[in-house]
Amino acid sequence: MLRRAALALALCAAGLPVAAEEGPRRVVSINLCTDQIAMQLAAPGQLHSVSWIARDPRSSAMAQEAQAYPANHGRAEEIWLMKPDLVLAGSFTSRAAVEMLKRLGTPVVEVAPAYSLDDIPDRIRSIGTALGREAQAEEMIATFEGRLATLRAQVDDRPSAAIYYANGYTTGDRTLAGEILITAGFDNIAGDTMGGHLPLETLAMADPDAIITGTPYPGASRSEEILEHPVVEAIRDRAASRAVSDSDWICGTPYVLKAIDDLAAFRKGLE
Repeated sequence: MLRRAALALALCAAGLPVAAEEGPRRVVSINLCTDQIAMQLAAPGQLHSVSWIARDPRSSAMAQEAQAYPANHGRAEEIWLMKPDLVLAGSFTSRAAVEMLKRLGTPVVEVAPAYSLDDIPDRIRSIGTALGREAQAEEMIATFEGRLATLRAQVDDRPSAAIYYANGYTTGDRTLAGEILITAGFDNIAGDTMGGHLPLETLAMADPDAIITGTPYPGASRSEEILEHPVVEAIRDRAASRAVSDSDWICGTPYVLKAIDDLAAFRKGLE
């Protein structure tokens, strides 16, 4: 009871709605990351709708599960007509729609992105509290933290790696993707940074043991042309290369553990 009261006071202080004892009965999620945590935590029949992108396997780790829910496009009029008693949104989600829903009196809980692996339990707990599913959230957190502790075991030999995305973008250690790379046993050539544009010359001079890219989208994309540049191809020829599934990396959910597992197996293959 004390824990429930403390969580309720924290939600009130943040200006967020407090879940009733049984939780809200009709919940709509309009953000890819809240979609996935809500699908794992919600009681049967509690979650009414998830965002359309939750059905896209290129972005969503739970695309198949999302088929069971009506899809929404995050528009205020559309959501209001669903008559939810709670809307889950990201802190950067459809700002105009979120503000309109608040003005219409619809309770909205906004959840910030997870910027690190240690942020993930907090995001799970926030959504669990909003749904009135605190016990299920704590169980999910305990499982996540136990598996993460095992994956964080000491690695003796750390090959160097570069994360290289469209437009030559990379992420450093101070990001969720960077922490996934470190936990899998690699040294990130971007170092202790948030990341940014990585010039081809810098990539070539770093000469990483492995280069890790996202999975290209179908069709032509000028932003992805750099991934076929002769410099990148030359690095692929002399180093290990891996295209990873973006769906496991995008959101701070327990699915990041799969991304770590896959990269750790890739690293062991290099050894």
